[in-house]
Amino acid sequence: METMEYQPLEPMFDERVIEIARVAKVVKGGRRFQFRVTVVTGDNHGKVGIGVGKANAVPDAMRKATERAHKDLHSVVTFGSTIPHEVTAKVGGAVVLLKPASAGTGVIASSGVRAVMEAVGIRDILTKSLGSANLLNLVKATFVALDQLKSPEQEATRRGKQAKDLQPYWERRKNA
Repeated sequence: METMEYQPLEPMFDERVIEIARVAKVVKGGRRFQFRVTVVTGDNHGKVGIGVGKANAVPDAMRKATERAHKDLHSVVTFGSTIPHEVTAKVGGAVVLLKPASAGTGVIASSGVRAVMEAVGIRDILTKSLGSANLLNLVKATFVALDQLKSPEQEATRRGKQAKDLQPYWERRKNA
């Protein structure tokens, strides 16, 4: 009898819990507490999503956050193991700066931004958190920044240049 190999319907995702916070709603009788869980999901090949779930128990909040992250997958433009160009984004008071880095640099980032970059599959990047240190707003700003990225080919046709002129400087130096 032949054994059938199990093949999952969905590709395997890299899921990372970024934050578990206890939040309160003030009502007439006092405070009502819930848990807010923030999850980042990615396939390590250019797709990433964020999900936030609230519930009275942490496992329920994690399940909700994971489901929302799977529904919210974005495609991200990458250039090898880094990003094609520098980008800055702001959400609330949190500002995130993302800079491409040469191979072997690694992910230089804070905890929330690092989780997003690793879930996308970016292995070499320099980041800086400017402004507020609110973790949820930093992660959202990172997603806004990743959505602003354009491929060198797309930007070259828009500017009327060649794609090789818009590559990071270490790639242009290699090709010269």
